[in-house]
Amino acid sequence: MSVTVYTKQHCPQCDATKRQFAKQGVDFDLVDLTDNRELVDEFIAKGFRQTPIVVTDEETWSGYRPDLIRKVAEAAKVYA
Repeated sequence: MSVTVYTKQHCPQCDATKRQFAKQGVDFDLVDLTDNRELVDEFIAKGFRQTPIVVTDEETWSGYRPDLIRKVAEAAKVYA
């Protein structure tokens, strides 16, 4: 399962999301949006207004979502 977390600096929700994925044992790629205006514009065009933005094989969401993090962790165990 592929998981990418798009973050920015000084973002408590981003930090909480990364901690929860790590705690659940889910490997993820990290992309810092701080200096990537083009990617930020793409996410804004898609309706995302807050970080983190989490992209998995099955869904995409923004903000700190412990319920969805648990769902991804459970699915990742199936793929393992």
